[in-house]
Amino acid sequence: MSLREQIIAHYDAMSPQLQQAARYVLEHPEEVALVSMREVARLAGVQPATMTRLAKHLGLPGYDELRAQHAAALRQGGDGFAAKVRQRVEEGSETQESDIALHMLQGLSAQLAKLCEPDTLRRLEATADRLRSARKVYVLGLRSSHTIAWHFHYVMTLLGERSVHLDGPGGTGGDALIRATPEDVMLVISIKPYATGTLELAQLAKEKGMGIVSITDSEVSPLVALSEQAIFCPTESDSFFHTLTPALAVSEVLCTLLAEFDRPKTLEALQQADDHLSHLNTYSTANPRRQ
Repeated sequence: MSLREQIIAHYDAMSPQLQQAARYVLEHPEEVALVSMREVARLAGVQPATMTRLAKHLGLPGYDELRAQHAAALRQGGDGFAAKVRQRVEEGSETQESDIALHMLQGLSAQLAKLCEPDTLRRLEATADRLRSARKVYVLGLRSSHTIAWHFHYVMTLLGERSVHLDGPGGTGGDALIRATPEDVMLVISIKPYATGTLELAQLAKEKGMGIVSITDSEVSPLVALSEQAIFCPTESDSFFHTLTPALAVSEVLCTLLAEFDRPKTLEALQQADDHLSHLNTYSTANPRRQ
């Protein structure tokens, strides 16, 4: 196995501190190759000795071998994202306030471009096929992921009645699973820190025989072990907050793939929705009159 595959395979058996270090290594391979062990440990929020223990847990003599493998992979992979990391490390540059918007938008553009890689495209198609085959699609996303879950559900309601949003007042969101069957699929959206309620409902759906597909942020996300298909979305941002833009983009792509499956049926459903919204006078078609 590659080093990355070894980390993923051994992740569940690691202590919490080793998991924290391993996740940082998975998500920041360029920095492992370019930055000192002490700096990587600081960024990962662990002690330097933890990085050494991680290397030995993976069967390496020490951290130097872990770093050397990442450096070799970096040389083989060319520049791209690594060039940006290398430039910032060598220059020791600090982000100015005037550059924050530019850096954020450039980062988002790179993250969306990365979603075009063959593996992600394959996962998107496989996930859409699994959702398409389900009797009903139960959609779950709590806390910050709620926005993505609700958007997916809303678009799906325009196409028919197969979508069930696991959301309700007074903690009743999970009640909709009472009548769920193995013919149904749950789409789960969750990123670190993973909401306990999301993991509990996903586990319940698994025990009921439902299929699970997920939009999450890492190969070591707890959703991966529960899911038939998982799509991975980066969440890092130059902001103080993680970004949901890549996950929302994945949701929109899935909606479109499902709509494209049967265009005549989609057209009929959307025309019905347009007529209904028109009768309700939902949207304005003219500028408000000036008083």
